[in-house]
Amino acid sequence: MENANAKWYVVRTFSGHENKVKNLIDAELKDNEELQARILDVLVPTEKVFEVKDGKKKTKKKNFFPGYILVCADLDIRVKDFIINTPSVMGFLGSANHPVPLLPEEVKRIVGRLSQTEETERTETIFRTGDFVKITDGPFNNFSGFIQEVNEEKLKIKVMVSIFGRKTPVEIDFAQAEFEK
Repeated sequence: MENANAKWYVVRTFSGHENKVKNLIDAELKDNEELQARILDVLVPTEKVFEVKDGKKKTKKKNFFPGYILVCADLDIRVKDFIINTPSVMGFLGSANHPVPLLPEEVKRIVGRLSQTEETERTETIFRTGDFVKITDGPFNNFSGFIQEVNEEKLKIKVMVSIFGRKTPVEIDFAQAEFEK
């Protein structure tokens, strides 16, 4: 359904409750034709990230605006009250009485980022410079050392290990290291 008066608004939620709020709004829309005509879309901006944990690569979805959802709606008092009274909603971005719609450029940038993240995955790095790690695979298996450098693009870390009494930098994949216990 199209609505020429519909604009995108940012709704503040409790952090971690974004999907719950989206599901509550979607469930109410199924049974309410008046709201269906005025609320066109509800988005929880997420991106796929993968993290290396215990030497295994895991993919998960992560909100890139924690505590916020986007709602495309033709806002009137009934729609505004419905959204504000949804459990876990704190209100709209803007003043309490006058929610401020997103500018078209902002919407394009956010939606563009959403479609871009569907095509690419981002790494959530658990390794930081200075962390002490143990190498779990490859020619330096069982060596331990401090991380000197983290390269997120290549998914590699440079670890300073002691070989024959000398500190030597060794570049390995994220999956080849784990935190030393």
